[in-house]
Amino acid sequence: MSISNYSELKSAIADWLLRTDLTSVIPSFISMAEAQISRDVRDRRMVKRATAEIDTEYSQIPADWQETIRFELLGTPVAPLSFISPSKASEKKAQFVGSGKPQYFTLIGSGIQVVPAPDDTYQSELTYYAKIDALSDASPTNWLLTYAPDVYLYACLLQASPYLDNDERMATWSALYQRGVDGINLLDERASTGSAKLSMRAKPMA
Repeated sequence: MSISNYSELKSAIADWLLRTDLTSVIPSFISMAEAQISRDVRDRRMVKRATAEIDTEYSQIPADWQETIRFELLGTPVAPLSFISPSKASEKKAQFVGSGKPQYFTLIGSGIQVVPAPDDTYQSELTYYAKIDALSDASPTNWLLTYAPDVYLYACLLQASPYLDNDERMATWSALYQRGVDGINLLDERASTGSAKLSMRAKPMA
């Protein structure tokens, strides 16, 4: 069975669960699966950049933020900021007298705190892993559903566990989901480090 869009995914979930009474909750399975996948998968297609001017100590992170890769001040030269814990940020803040060019950052709730507080307006760039784009009737597909529909399906089936009393298939789905996630992460790591091998087919001579 082909799984290339939101509707086909919902149908596949119902078929695999052998249940016809879960139509109203299957979208919730998908939403919860997307949250789980966003925590587990790290792929270059999840990487985004957000630029912003910062002139205060605190600023908001993007709504689709999942994990920070780097945060830096743009200019010549580019000035990467070092990540520190919130408690360490408080200690560092006490060491600075007044404001200055930010050197450190930490995450506070849904925002970023820079230390010291900016003494000017700085152009910043946050590179981060974004959450998987949620599927819906209005947005029926995304890169992951196209690339790894099996991972999407197994993640959704696992989220249905409260409706499957001691279903022995859960262990199999969990193993298949983890294998798929590991495969995506490994391939991306190889691509990022240049260790992936390219196979070239010789062109036959005329």
